[in-house]
Amino acid sequence: MCAAREGRWGRRQRALLCCVLVAAWEAACGQLRYSVPEELPKGSFVGDVAKDLALQLAAIRDRGAQVVSADRTRYFALHANSGHLVTAERLDREQLCRLVERCVLRCEVIVEGEMKVYEIEVEITDINDNVPSFRESEIELRMSEMTAPGSRFPLVEARDPDVGVNTLQSYELSGDEYFSLSVQVGADGEKRPELVLAKALDREEVAFHELVLRAMDGGEPSRTGTARIRVSVLDANDNAPVFSQAVYAVRVPEDVPVGSTLLTLMATDADEGINANVKYSLKKATHLASEIFYLDPETGSIRLVRSLDFEEDVYYELGVQARDSGELFDTAKAVISVTDVNDNAPEISVRSALNEISEDAPSGTVVALLHVQDRDSGANGEVRCSLAGDVPFRLRSSVGSYYSVVTARELDREEVSEYNVTVWASDGGSPSLRSSAVLALRVLDVNDNAPVFAEARYSARLPENNAEGALVLTVRAWDADWGQNARVRYRLAEGRVRGAPLSSYVSVQAETGALYALRSFDYEEVREVGLWVRAEDGGAPALSSNVSVRLLIVDENDNAPQVLYPPAAAAGAGWTGVELAPRSAEPGALVAKVVAVDADAGQNAWLSYELAKATEPGLFRVGLHSGEVRTARSPLARDAPRHSLVVVVKDQGRPALSATATLTVVLAESVAELLSELGSAAAPAEPTGSLTRWLVLAVAAVSCLFLAFLLLLLALRLRRWRRSQLLPPASGALRGVPASHFVGIDGVRAFLHSYSHEVSLTADSRKSQRRWAADSCCNTLPARPPPDKAAPLLGEDAAGARGAPPDALPRILKRLEDVLRVVGLGELFPYTA
Repeated sequence: MCAAREGRWGRRQRALLCCVLVAAWEAACGQLRYSVPEELPKGSFVGDVAKDLALQLAAIRDRGAQVVSADRTRYFALHANSGHLVTAERLDREQLCRLVERCVLRCEVIVEGEMKVYEIEVEITDINDNVPSFRESEIELRMSEMTAPGSRFPLVEARDPDVGVNTLQSYELSGDEYFSLSVQVGADGEKRPELVLAKALDREEVAFHELVLRAMDGGEPSRTGTARIRVSVLDANDNAPVFSQAVYAVRVPEDVPVGSTLLTLMATDADEGINANVKYSLKKATHLASEIFYLDPETGSIRLVRSLDFEEDVYYELGVQARDSGELFDTAKAVISVTDVNDNAPEISVRSALNEISEDAPSGTVVALLHVQDRDSGANGEVRCSLAGDVPFRLRSSVGSYYSVVTARELDREEVSEYNVTVWASDGGSPSLRSSAVLALRVLDVNDNAPVFAEARYSARLPENNAEGALVLTVRAWDADWGQNARVRYRLAEGRVRGAPLSSYVSVQAETGALYALRSFDYEEVREVGLWVRAEDGGAPALSSNVSVRLLIVDENDNAPQVLYPPAAAAGAGWTGVELAPRSAEPGALVAKVVAVDADAGQNAWLSYELAKATEPGLFRVGLHSGEVRTARSPLARDAPRHSLVVVVKDQGRPALSATATLTVVLAESVAELLSELGSAAAPAEPTGSLTRWLVLAVAAVSCLFLAFLLLLLALRLRRWRRSQLLPPASGALRGVPASHFVGIDGVRAFLHSYSHEVSLTADSRKSQRRWAADSCCNTLPARPPPDKAAPLLGEDAAGARGAPPDALPRILKRLEDVLRVVGLGELFPYTA
């Protein structure tokens, strides 16, 4: 006995261990099963989900969890504090699973943030809360007195929505000895009560029979439903109606219109008259079927009175009775099968989704969890999901009917900052039905773009003499990033200008990129400034880019022309800018040249010359662009010997700037006349007579030396003539040195070199020759020629070159200069050997 007891205890342990292992395996697979009875109040405990799934209560409280079901009806709820699964409403098994033997509700638990789905099945067990009931509480039967004993009459079946032992178990009949009860059990297990005639009827003895039919279930305690049966005994009618077939079957689509005739039953009665009048009635039909179908009692046609739904029920069986007026009848079965039509579009439920994602999120990041289902069956319920458009996301199948939306590649916020991802679900029906769901996703910025300048390089023109702090130009850079990463600041790169830091010349505003001049620029000192500006964003780490900026200083007319010749009169200097013009000068003869320069550039440095004032208007003219002073006509005897000319030099700037040069032109044929005229002009300057005496002595000495020079020159010419018998006789004497070689005071040497010429004198003045030097230029001041290339004072032919000594004339001129220097007038006749 002890061994038997130990064997039973071992089997119990093994069974318990198997149950525990099965529960652990189901929890590991993410699926739980619970069982609760129906009719529990709201909030009743179903199971400890947190414990069974090994979930952390802190994660559930912080992240949140939700319980969802396929039909969107919330039957259960999850307590975040305890992790318990409880009922969300009162559950009625007969309402939830009307046509199902085993009532199982399925739901999923989704923990936010983990992107995991846990399936839960809850079985709703039945309790004996329904009483067996008959569709009709009072049943009337009519039987002919000719009915043979043993005849059977089907009775209305009782219905009990409960299942198992709580459903209908037995029938009882109470009344009299004429009738008994027979219960037939069909192949589907249903119990069909039949009234059996136990004894022949006699209408004359008993016209009516009152019976009570009881239906009892097997619950504890048992519940009973009753129906009263009244049997009327009729006169004899010996032919019963007969159906053309025992079973009528038809298949109709679920979208058949309401009011359509689905099936027509036909029963015939061999009797005549009133006994052949057949009427049809439903004797067996579910409550749902009686609401959907209508049987015409006269024609036997079955019409649709409410829309069919394949998803609600696919099969209906109706028991039809054909009865004549004599209460004879026949029964047949009508079977209506519903075929599926693609009338349900797929349903998409967003169970969990992100609102924001960083643009550097790796490929494969889950952004949403979707549940997709279609209530149709077969090909109509096969769902295919896809994403609309070219988006960097893809669908990935998950558990069951769940799909995950994941990133297919790295995102770029600068290309697309927000996505509206449309998920399409299409079924396999014809035509296909589809539905969509839209996921809104914002892309968060990462500092992955450096600032970009609007131009590859910048240049600006800045007028000189600008005000300090003047705006030069504004550089502009954009950053494709967002927020702080797109905030651009500017600064100057290190550099130097003329040895000074670049920052002492220009500065850049950090926020706007405006470039300002910190000092006034001078074109004559700085003509161009090159620098680099750096744009840096506010990211971490910061990104930057550089751009070159070229500042061109624009010249302004801020320098007046400067006269180089004639030079300005110094303090105490008596004679400056004195020029000699022969009275025999032809019109257009060169008298002098005003030389001026302008420190500006371009148009501001273009100079023009004009005669502003003259002692004798019309005698002289000035070249507009060359500055050359020439005779406008030949001097006349009435013309004054000394003329004062004021030449204005203007540039082309706006406004134009100018300078003046004053020339004194003396009309004289010789140096003696020049000195005499200058002496007479200077005499009033010193009333004491000291300067006058020295001037008279100097003029006398110069005149004597000049006459001696002419006599010597004549002697040399006569000597050469005597030696050379081949040369033609020459008559006349030299009239003297051309006056153009003696013009100028304080700078006349430069003028003589610039405008030197060779003169050949003959006895016949009409054959005199003048040859201009090849390097003469009206616009430039050439460098002083070397001493060994001094221009000859007199032209020498071949014979003259052989006659006079080569150093005779320089010695004479040197002595003349020494004499003038002794008397204090050496500057009137400078000479360099």
